[in-house]
Amino acid sequence: MRIRSILPHYPVNPIEQKLTFLIHDSKQLQHINHIHAYLLKTSLHSNNFIITKLLSKLSFNSFDNLRYAHHLFDEMLSPDTFLYNTMTRAHLNSHNYNECMSLFLQLCRQDHLFIDSFSLSLVVQACGRSGFVRNGQTVHTQVLKLGFGCDLFVQTGLTEMYVKFGWVEFARKVFDDMPQRDLVSYNVLLAEYVRIGELGLARKLFDEMSQRDLVSWNTMIHGYTSLGGVGMSNEAIRLFNEMRLAKIFPDTITIVSVLSACGDLGALGMGKMVHRYIERNRIEIDVKLGTSLVNMYAKCGDIDNALKVFNGLKDKDVFSWSAVITGLANHGYGDAALDHFHAMISEGVKPNSITFIGILSACSHTGLVNGGWKYFNSMSDAYGLEPEVEHYGCMVDILCRAGRLDAARDVIRNMPFKPDARIWRTVLGACKIYKNVELAEEATSEIRSLEAQDDGNYVLLSNIYSQDNKWDKAVNIRRKMDEISIQKVVGNSSVEVDNAV
Repeated sequence: MRIRSILPHYPVNPIEQKLTFLIHDSKQLQHINHIHAYLLKTSLHSNNFIITKLLSKLSFNSFDNLRYAHHLFDEMLSPDTFLYNTMTRAHLNSHNYNECMSLFLQLCRQDHLFIDSFSLSLVVQACGRSGFVRNGQTVHTQVLKLGFGCDLFVQTGLTEMYVKFGWVEFARKVFDDMPQRDLVSYNVLLAEYVRIGELGLARKLFDEMSQRDLVSWNTMIHGYTSLGGVGMSNEAIRLFNEMRLAKIFPDTITIVSVLSACGDLGALGMGKMVHRYIERNRIEIDVKLGTSLVNMYAKCGDIDNALKVFNGLKDKDVFSWSAVITGLANHGYGDAALDHFHAMISEGVKPNSITFIGILSACSHTGLVNGGWKYFNSMSDAYGLEPEVEHYGCMVDILCRAGRLDAARDVIRNMPFKPDARIWRTVLGACKIYKNVELAEEATSEIRSLEAQDDGNYVLLSNIYSQDNKWDKAVNIRRKMDEISIQKVVGNSSVEVDNAV
């Protein structure tokens, strides 16, 4: 969000000038304490200009620093608008939205002080992020009373605020009523549309924009990749190509989004082209970009290049380790995945829930039932992670692959979550292999309640009946599909041609 405020122009004497330099060069809270002590000693502790500089320098990423900053603010005998704005911004950055509103109301009660667009922009942001609709409406009223109804900065903030409230149509009305709109105004609304998943509205707005910058393109590309699916990922890549034709040079954010789309599509050729672009332009492959490359290569089936990128990373975090572990596991390299897990632990990297999905998948591919239970139990016992429905699903898969269907059923009965359709489909598939008709009927019944129109579940149960020579039941399943108008979906496949799928 852009902000606008007139900075105070105080006459700066040599002492104030020296203090300004000292504050600017301060790196630790202890330095700020020493400067504050000097201010008290020299009676400069009521100097609004110096205190504003001091508050601006403080890092508000801890409760103690913020409390100290507020102590400095409360000491001021006559804080001005700039001090109120500085303190409000500190609380905004620390997510203390009620305090932002409180400071704004205090400022409103000071008859001798003016309220500028910066003051309003800050409190509008606080209202939007907090979700306090009534406060937002109150502030909007103040905006109009104070004559900021045509202010570009404040109106942009109000547009963002109303989208955060879920008032999408009203937000667009505020936006359309703005006497002038600039690129930042468009980008703010575009980002909010993408955030709430309104890709249709976002694309319509994007197409309306007479000017687009890197932020505009990145927002739209990210919106498509975040939804996933062949259509959305293809559109992300198409936009990326349009962006390059428009002579907008991608940055790391763009490349990460495009690599994600390539991975979702299995577009290895396009992914390799992006990798060559990175190398040709000497873009630094940091841990985030490296993890995206590992994910892309692994999802596209090129595990050798995934390992090559991973091994070339200078720094590795839990996400990069999880990416390579999951990639190895999904391609049947269970032992290698487990080796990488132990290497990660030996380097002091704590696994997360995604890591364990990869590890349990590795156990499934290698048939390690006891090993699977060991890693599953270690989540809570050793790493303080509560297993989620995906982890229980992995355990069901491990047991089903091993033919232990009764044990898989016990896991489902005792899990603290309602099993999803994917878990029951795992059981249904195992029932066909191990010819367990009774459990197949239960699994199909559960799946019907979750995905009544999915044709594959009915077809699979029909095949299980046929396999067990229960022809009447097989025919009844097919008849049931006709009665409720379930059509068997024709299979399809995707092929990459000229870097498009």
